[in-house]
Amino acid sequence: MALALTPTVVFGSIAFAVFWVLAVFPCVPFLPIGRTAGSLLGAMFMVIFKVLNPDQAFAAIDLPILGLLFGTMVVTVFLERADMFKYLGKLLSWKSQGPKDLLCRICLISAISSAFFTNDTSCVVLTEFVLKIARQHNLPPYPFLLALASSANIGSSATPIGNPQNLVIAIQGKISFGSFLTGILPAMLVGVVVNVVILIAMYWKVLTIHKDEEDPISEVAEEEFVSHQFSPATMSHCASFNSHECNDSLEPTNGLQNPSQVHPIRNQTTPSVTEVQMVLSSTKDSTTNASKMGTNDAKEETNPSKVVAIVVDKPIEAHVMHSSQGKVDYLRKKWKRIVWKSCVYAITLIMVIAMLLGANMAWAAIAAAITLVVLDFKDAGPSIDKVSYSLLIFFCGMFITVDGFKKTGIPGALWDLMEPYSRIDHASGIAILAIVILLLSNLASNVPTVLLLGARVAASAATVSKEDEKRAWLILAWVSTIAGNFSLLGSAANLVVCEQARKAPNIGYTLTFWTHLKFGLPSTLIVTAIGLTLIK
Repeated sequence: MALALTPTVVFGSIAFAVFWVLAVFPCVPFLPIGRTAGSLLGAMFMVIFKVLNPDQAFAAIDLPILGLLFGTMVVTVFLERADMFKYLGKLLSWKSQGPKDLLCRICLISAISSAFFTNDTSCVVLTEFVLKIARQHNLPPYPFLLALASSANIGSSATPIGNPQNLVIAIQGKISFGSFLTGILPAMLVGVVVNVVILIAMYWKVLTIHKDEEDPISEVAEEEFVSHQFSPATMSHCASFNSHECNDSLEPTNGLQNPSQVHPIRNQTTPSVTEVQMVLSSTKDSTTNASKMGTNDAKEETNPSKVVAIVVDKPIEAHVMHSSQGKVDYLRKKWKRIVWKSCVYAITLIMVIAMLLGANMAWAAIAAAITLVVLDFKDAGPSIDKVSYSLLIFFCGMFITVDGFKKTGIPGALWDLMEPYSRIDHASGIAILAIVILLLSNLASNVPTVLLLGARVAASAATVSKEDEKRAWLILAWVSTIAGNFSLLGSAANLVVCEQARKAPNIGYTLTFWTHLKFGLPSTLIVTAIGLTLIK
């Protein structure tokens, strides 16, 4: 492919370079404006430098991808409110038999949850739980943090909604949810197992400091899970946020709406047992004396039993009625929440089934999100506010910037040089293609790599056969995702784990670049190579 005019090449390259620097290093000293603003800045330069005109810039934005992202994020918000992630956290320590068992659980739960809730979300939710369990049992956190991040990346490769680059691939390649899942699932499952084996082999001594059979991992207390909650609005910025609703309103208060107000009233108006006995005794004596006098009026005047009944029985009766009403209200709220949570899980399951049956993924996610909003039957503002709009805006700017860079002709020229050696119908060609994707994913990030290479890799494979075109898209999805395990900077999920662990109150831990690279290098190469042989 021929290069564009020199001004277009120069200015388009400058705009893309600005975007790349701020996307990879969002806090550079000379321009610490972050990834979202950096993508918009790159998009603006593409229009100002006339690499793209305004109409072309707006046309470059892929609305189906944004719709799918928005819908899945709203569904994830409701799943968090329905305690889904609290249950996932409990599974980490439930009847665990020791460090190795815990490591396997982390890998399995992280991989499965990432396939359906995105890898960033799983890492935001589970990092602090992993740290707490490790600290409680005097275990070094880094093997478990590496297990969480790497398994999240591997697991997210299996579905179109597991990570952003898969969204792009599924929609641009017109690959259904079911075809995507069946094509990569074998590689994902084997990849998780191989990753576990590598982790245990590398950290065997660390994981045998405590004998598994003598030091089972105890469950984390309930409050440990309630104390840390997930907010999608901050997941791309490595922050957490306590936003759990309804739990406080469901805490039992012994049947009383406000116990702190009831006790003073009880102490002031309800006589003690001794006082009641004294009153009844005096009543008995008064009644006896009155009967001896034989005067009915004296009986009525000196018999205060009715008065005593009013003084003693009414507060007790009110207390019993108040207690019963409180229990009824509590049970009503409890069952109402159980029904609501069941609806959330059911609608999410229906969404996934609809995607598996070939429904439009973007509209399936949006329909599920709107259905949950309606069934919630309250102001949707607080829930929708948790959507990561900064991530959506980042994607808009990235679409424009990458499309402008394509207009320069540089990506096409580079691919023309590599294409003869990257044919998908030869094992050597697949190996070279995988190396190119792996390197670009770590240098330019995985989503831009997919946007730059996807169409050309698929077009090259389509000259061989239709099946090879689909396989090329799946290979691109697999390698670009697993490439995130190579280094700490290779994936947003890695950075999420690193930041969440560093900022965790009282149990903070810093996962270093070299600690990750020492494990990430062999794991990425081995898992990628094995997975390539299993992708169909």
